[in-house]
Amino acid sequence: PSNSMVLAWSGTMQMFDRVLRSLPMDVKRPSNSMVLAWVAFFSFSFIVYYALSDGDFSFILTYSALWRCFAFFLLNFRMLTSNSASSVSLKTLEAYVVVFVFRLASLLRHEGYLPYDRSGDWFYHLVETTSLALVCGAIFLLYFRFRATYDEAKDAFGSLHIPPQYGVVYIIVPAMILAIFLRPNLNKDFFSDAAWTFSMYLESVAILPQLYMFTKQANTPVEVLVSHCVFALGFARVMEMAFWLWSFHELTGHATGRLVGYVVLLSQFFHVAFMGDFFYYYFQSIRWGTPMNVLPTHSGMV
Repeated sequence: PSNSMVLAWSGTMQMFDRVLRSLPMDVKRPSNSMVLAWVAFFSFSFIVYYALSDGDFSFILTYSALWRCFAFFLLNFRMLTSNSASSVSLKTLEAYVVVFVFRLASLLRHEGYLPYDRSGDWFYHLVETTSLALVCGAIFLLYFRFRATYDEAKDAFGSLHIPPQYGVVYIIVPAMILAIFLRPNLNKDFFSDAAWTFSMYLESVAILPQLYMFTKQANTPVEVLVSHCVFALGFARVMEMAFWLWSFHELTGHATGRLVGYVVLLSQFFHVAFMGDFFYYYFQSIRWGTPMNVLPTHSGMV
């Protein structure tokens, strides 16, 4: 497994170099700091795989957690270097705090939803805890240091019939209700299973306030580091969905039936589907080296 990972990592770096070299001369290249950040991330991922993975497919669950953590690192880096919180949705950050708190409440007590390899012994917990700290750090920066640059009027998801600042309840409450009634039982503990399932369902829709904010930024390109952050969060879900597709039998115990497994997978599929437009415009911006255009407006969002 280590040799195949070396080859995969080497191939990825060579492909990345060829893409940069093949860009037309009039296309803007990524900044050195951005290239360094991505290279450092892939290098660290390789080290973690070599040190902690047993070559088991379940490492993909740890790798998805690394992508989430990297996403929020990029967000903090962008806010600190630009002294700005523009284009950042506070509601999405608040939702992710709830996601990580409830996920850790389950993972720190039981092992049912952890990767099977050595990365599930302690490293997965560390990554998720670091992600929680980074999200809290981003909220602190937005709310206290760069509040003047936060565009609250455009962070308007969930402003129907309730004060706009509480709009995140439109995604938190339904996810919690669904988790109470439709949850796997890998931990065989009501709170632990419901907490993990709630975090899974909520993460599937936590990005909606951020995407909705993008649609409100008429004639304003999405900031590069913010787009990288959102892409990393979406790609993390793609890998997580692949893991649970592979482990579908784990979600369909005798007590829960197959329905719960289908609902868990559908929640992850909807997350990826929500981001379809974003992925398209993101890859177009990478291809041409231009700022990402604003997403089309979806009138169905509250």
